[in-house]
Amino acid sequence: MTKLVFIEPSGNRREITATVGESVMQAATANGVVGIDAECGGSCMCATCHCLVIEPPNPLPDMQSDEADTLEFTAEDMKDNSRLTCQVTVTPELEGIVFQVIGR
Repeated sequence: MTKLVFIEPSGNRREITATVGESVMQAATANGVVGIDAECGGSCMCATCHCLVIEPPNPLPDMQSDEADTLEFTAEDMKDNSRLTCQVTVTPELEGIVFQVIGR
């Protein structure tokens, strides 16, 4: 299990445990993180799981072109540290990472 931290739109800080191999989006929705709507179910189409990576303990894998395209064309407030949580897989190296939920 890997600990992930989310700062919800209200400012509420939520710590959850996630299973290695699942997406960060799956972990967030299973734990009721507010603002991670996941309307497309994780198919990288809607950006309703958009977060900012605030405190990465280790570098995340590079963003693939489909994630970059979805963020560019559908996400509001895209920044250099934007990621779609449906495209980030939970690994032990993510232990303690902090995500600021943007949602829509």
